[in-house]
Amino acid sequence: MRVGVALSDPGGVLATPLVTLDHDAGAGTDLDRLVALVDEHEVVEVVVGLPRTLAGRDGPAAQTAQTYAAALAELLASRDVPVVLSDERLTTVAATRTLSDRGVKGRKQRRVIDQAAAVGILQGYLDARRARRDPDPSVDS
Repeated sequence: MRVGVALSDPGGVLATPLVTLDHDAGAGTDLDRLVALVDEHEVVEVVVGLPRTLAGRDGPAAQTAQTYAAALAELLASRDVPVVLSDERLTTVAATRTLSDRGVKGRKQRRVIDQAAAVGILQGYLDARRARRDPDPSVDS
C-alpha cells in the first residue's frame, strides 16, 4: 500500500500533490514521515481518505483507513492538529482517468496515482468545507 500526500494553499482553496509514501505497517516510518511533513509545512488539519463502498458502507479498507487515521491522530495529539476522515469513493478511478487523458500511462502513472488521488480527496474536502461555510449568494436571506 502507498500513501499519497497533498497540501492545500494557506487559504484552503487549492490542493496540490506533494509526495507518495510507502506504507510501513511494521515500523510506521510512513507515519513518522507524515508527522515530519505536518511540522515542515505547518499543517493545521490532516485529511485521511475513507474508502467507503459505493453503497456508502464501511468495509475492510475503510476500517484500515480508520485505524491509520487513529494512529496518526495519536502521533499528532501533542501538536493540536486534528485528523479527519473524508469519503474518497472513486477518487482513484477519477485520478487514473485524468492521468490517462493527459497521456500518463503504465509505470509513470503508478508512481503518481496516489498523489493524484490525494489531491482529489483533499480538494473534495476543501470544496465541501467551503460550501458549508459560504451561504449561496444568489439566495435572498
